[in-house]
Amino acid sequence: MAKIVCVCGHSNPTGTHLCEKCGRPLTEEEKGKKLADMRYEGTAIRSKTYKKTIVDRIWNFFSSVKVGVSLIVITLVIAALGTFLPQAMYVAVPDGENAVDVYEKQYGFFGKVYYQIGLSDVYSSWWFQIVVGMLAISIIIASLDRGIPLYKSLKKQRVRRHESFMKRQRLFGVKEMTAEEAAQAFDLTQEKMESMKYKVRREENVLLAEKGRFARWGPYINHIGLIVFIIGVMLRLMPGFYLDKSMWIREGETAAIPGIEGYYIHNNKFIFETYEESDGKTKDSQKAVDAVNSKAKNYQSDVTLYQEKDAIAGNTDNLEKVLDYSIQVNKPLKHDGFALYQMDYRQDELKTMNFELVNKESGKSLGDISVDLTNPQKEYVIDEQTKVKLKKYYADFTGFEDGEPQSASAIPNNPAFIFQMITPEVPKGETSFVAIKQTLEPLGETKYKMTFSSVETRNASNFTVRQDKTLPILLIGGIIFMIGVTIGSYFSHRRLWLQYTKDGRLLLASHANKNWFGIKKELDQVVAHANLPNYTDQLDEAQKKEEHAEKGEGDNA
Repeated sequence: MAKIVCVCGHSNPTGTHLCEKCGRPLTEEEKGKKLADMRYEGTAIRSKTYKKTIVDRIWNFFSSVKVGVSLIVITLVIAALGTFLPQAMYVAVPDGENAVDVYEKQYGFFGKVYYQIGLSDVYSSWWFQIVVGMLAISIIIASLDRGIPLYKSLKKQRVRRHESFMKRQRLFGVKEMTAEEAAQAFDLTQEKMESMKYKVRREENVLLAEKGRFARWGPYINHIGLIVFIIGVMLRLMPGFYLDKSMWIREGETAAIPGIEGYYIHNNKFIFETYEESDGKTKDSQKAVDAVNSKAKNYQSDVTLYQEKDAIAGNTDNLEKVLDYSIQVNKPLKHDGFALYQMDYRQDELKTMNFELVNKESGKSLGDISVDLTNPQKEYVIDEQTKVKLKKYYADFTGFEDGEPQSASAIPNNPAFIFQMITPEVPKGETSFVAIKQTLEPLGETKYKMTFSSVETRNASNFTVRQDKTLPILLIGGIIFMIGVTIGSYFSHRRLWLQYTKDGRLLLASHANKNWFGIKKELDQVVAHANLPNYTDQLDEAQKKEEHAEKGEGDNA
């Protein structure tokens, strides 16, 4: 597209409203304005200039402030929906159960629908990440679309400006004086402005004093902080950056820590304590003490952390002890960038069931067997002619369906067994179905039966494994964002132009991107010190004229 050539001869990019060299208005729209549009120094903004190709349309879409705000609102709404119920990472799902069933049990039909539409894991969902990614693209493109032209314009700004530019600034004043008075005014102005930390540039009969240019970059620093923060959020989907998993481990077991390669945890013992003592309270308060007796005072897991010595994954024969630790609520085990949190527990979980093989008629026992409920054997030998075979094992027996026993989960909550009993009297074997308080003989009456003798229990601990390498990135993004907020809120870009014309007039113009009260206060000091022209706030004057005109129309009516 053809460039715009100003009267002064400078060639400006298409879409420029104010000449980069002299500041003259270049478009009819700009010429009709009382005050110059100084938002981006009148420079050409790509999204406002090029609208033909598909690249232009994509660029203009993402650079739109409306689109950016809409994406922010959508992100906040989705994030808010994710807070209605706990996210899946914070809901303990017992072994053998489905997460959707847990949500339905705890929160009813709403919980089931909440899980099925993906709100239970909203922050890791692909569609939420797409929205966040689009927001990041919008922030980047909007920053480039406006930031680059602004940077070029401020870097190339000239000291000498056309008189029309000076007159169209919000703060403007003019005064007739001799050349000697003007020269003295320039010297005094430079002295005063430099004392107020302004950077002064001076050419023949013109002066530009400027400070706080960095304040213009506050919003763009905000954008950089947001982009860094969003990158940190999106990196949570990358392997190795973020981990939040749950694991159950029983007393006496050693298990690999999920997601943390090469580390194992051994559960030595689970300790559960309640408020059972009065702790020195008087008899009058004993009722209050009894009311809290059932509440947990402390529950902890005494564990040992191991690490593989070699690089063979899953090799538990060559583990090296790292440390012993007692994991309590709000006192996690932290090591090598990951942490184990005590989240839940199960007490008195069935571990081993002991049975005796008994003659039903005589009551004589041929021997006993012990069934490990987490790792049952297929055959238990009592002697050369007597043994018991385990045909079927149902860890969580729930009943029969079409004549077949059913198990709800792999947790030994209600174990049931189908045994084949081989004895000297019945070498071909007899079949018996044995459950807690229930014994069936599906293939006919048997001479022998399996009699329950005792049970061994143990406790189980639930740990949440967390690792977050994105926290430093999120922290850096947050710090950058707050720096941008501070710059944008507490600093302003202030400029003063002075120009002495050939016809003996001294022109004064001033501009600030915000905090006009502050620049007026400083300008009053300079005007008094250097005998400069008194200025007027042309925006206030225009507003007063509009109010006066409206009042006059009302009186005439």
